[in-house]
Amino acid sequence: MSAERRPNRGPSAAAANRAALIAAAREVFAGAGYDAPLTMVARAAGVGQGSLYRHFPDRVSLALAVFEDSLADLEALAARPDATLDDVLALITEQSIASTAFVRMVTVPTQPDERILDVRERVTRLLAGRLPEARRAGRIREDVTAGDLIMAVGMVALLLAEVPARERPATAERMWALLRRGIEP
Repeated sequence: MSAERRPNRGPSAAAANRAALIAAAREVFAGAGYDAPLTMVARAAGVGQGSLYRHFPDRVSLALAVFEDSLADLEALAARPDATLDDVLALITEQSIASTAFVRMVTVPTQPDERILDVRERVTRLLAGRLPEARRAGRIREDVTAGDLIMAVGMVALLLAEVPARERPATAERMWALLRRGIEP
């Protein structure tokens, strides 16, 4: 995962450095979690810490850049007329299996950062948008809220963070089987 540090190419390298930092952070967060040292990210990107902090003044800024693609994928899926709540939860689960860091950041924020709370609100809104149809289809109890689903997703993500990557798909499947008993009619 450690890349050799590249020679300083000045401002012309800014876009490439930013892209390298995002790619490295995605890999580091997936493997070592959201709380991984940012020095690991800079090293994996082949840049110095100064470059990292010029682009991303703090961990949250970096994490949000990394996870914007995941959130965009969720929003695109939720916007499709044929998408169901099950589809959205399945994609969130796939994202959790690939990298528990994103879902943990959104569902279990360790600090009340407005930027994270905004992302959490976006995810909550897209889940809420799929709830009425799921209720009409008899897939979700009437009293289950989008907040309840965020809590369930958070529980799955917390558990997945504790198991080896190879065990995450089976663990997620079992966890959702148990959780569905509480949210389905």
